[in-house]
Amino acid sequence: MDDFSISNPEYLWLGLAALLALAELFVPGVFLIWVATAAAVTGILSLFIDLTVAGQLTLFGLSTILAVLGGRRWYLTHEVESENPLLNNRAAQLVGRTVTVVATISATSGRVKVGDGEWPAKGPDMPIGSVAKVAAVEGGVLRLEKPEGSTEVDAQPVS
Repeated sequence: MDDFSISNPEYLWLGLAALLALAELFVPGVFLIWVATAAAVTGILSLFIDLTVAGQLTLFGLSTILAVLGGRRWYLTHEVESENPLLNNRAAQLVGRTVTVVATISATSGRVKVGDGEWPAKGPDMPIGSVAKVAAVEGGVLRLEKPEGSTEVDAQPVS
């Protein structure tokens, strides 16, 4: 086996490339694919050029640097669209939701119930129990507005 690996290093590089590409499927992130590309380049060039071990390692190192920088540049110039762009932005997900006032809302303070938690809020004056709509989120504070079609009678607390 040692004789095979010494006399055929291209197969070791191509095998390493395949293992790294497979590992990319199981490891989160997009990095190993560039290292796998560099190993594949080294293996393919080793098929045609008789390189020393030092030459192969140098080629692999330079190929890795070029592949990672090329991949980074590609990702910076090609925006990857998400199916759910607000996935990691909980506050932005609240915009447009209807909430219930749990502490009187004024232009500077108040609290609303969102799901099973409470958030600080501000907006037009609203008593406890009123229903409001989230218009925006500013620094972790919900800016509220009265829902469309609501009147003062609708905004009164429910007994």
